[in-house]
Amino acid sequence: MPGKFYRFKYETGDIVTMKKKHPCGFDTWEILSAGADIRLKCCGCGHIMTASRETVEKATMSVAGR
Repeated sequence: MPGKFYRFKYETGDIVTMKKKHPCGFDTWEILSAGADIRLKCCGCGHIMTASRETVEKATMSVAGR
């Protein structure tokens, strides 16, 4: 969307800390791919999920670089 400003810049390999924990107990995720949809891998159990950028931005607390 033109004119939209994003809160975080996501890149492949970044580690993202989310507001809520995954059922395995970890709240950190690795970004596998970023675009309109973002693929994430749980750093605890290895579960892979895809979510919209908007959903991930709302749930993100911090982004650590590679």
